[in-house]
Amino acid sequence: MAESLRGLRRASGLSGERLALRCNMSQTKISRIETGRALPTVNDVERILKALAVPDEVADELLRLARRANVDYASWRAYARVGLYHKQAELKALESSSHVMRHFLPAIPTGLLHVREYAVETLTPMVLSDPARDVARAVQARMDRQAILDDSSRSFWFLLTEQSVKWQRASLGAMAAQCAHMAEVNRKPNVEIGIVPQGVPVPGTPMNVFVVYDDRLVTVELFSGEVVMRDPRDITQHLNLFDLFWSHALTGEAASEFLVESSDAFMRQRN
Repeated sequence: MAESLRGLRRASGLSGERLALRCNMSQTKISRIETGRALPTVNDVERILKALAVPDEVADELLRLARRANVDYASWRAYARVGLYHKQAELKALESSSHVMRHFLPAIPTGLLHVREYAVETLTPMVLSDPARDVARAVQARMDRQAILDDSSRSFWFLLTEQSVKWQRASLGAMAAQCAHMAEVNRKPNVEIGIVPQGVPVPGTPMNVFVVYDDRLVTVELFSGEVVMRDPRDITQHLNLFDLFWSHALTGEAASEFLVESSDAFMRQRN
């Protein structure tokens, strides 16, 4: 795609500077796109093609390339082959390069919020078709990642449903500890936890776990793997969804009280 865009610009007789002016982009950005050092969004490619007056059939092919380039899919089998702890290292690097992270968690709390026993349960294969993995190493890598929650230069927003809080994914004791831990994390100055309680009318359906990193990319979790999207329109869509569900959530002290009460309820069941 980079080579094609560079070739089309040269064929048009435009310099990088002239094309940048027509697209309302910087010349540096045009250069980085044409040399493959920067991934253009679908919108970037549309603007460049329009400025170059590219024929429709050529433009359609390049836009298809741009859409594919802006969506990645990786299966959990692929991650398991190289070790799930490598995935934890990848997440750590992504978190270290981001300043605002929004986690939408309709099914389960994210690894940044896990206590160890809960992490062990969630990383242990569920069904025979799940790939084998080094659970102990992956759990430790997940625990190590949590240190970033103490970095006050970063903001974390965790939005859960009541089901994700109460779904019994581990022993009653682990569930009680998990809820109590989340209540404690919610008191960190750079962390906000929201919980959408059952029985509250919400004009939307919580379909997937997703995480938005700044306004750069969004990851969506599936049973089989993970999809990464970088198109600004996809990012905006998920930011809007996050805001919609957040507007119906318990937050602040109300969320902490909900988590403490849930912890107490699990302890009563255990006893």
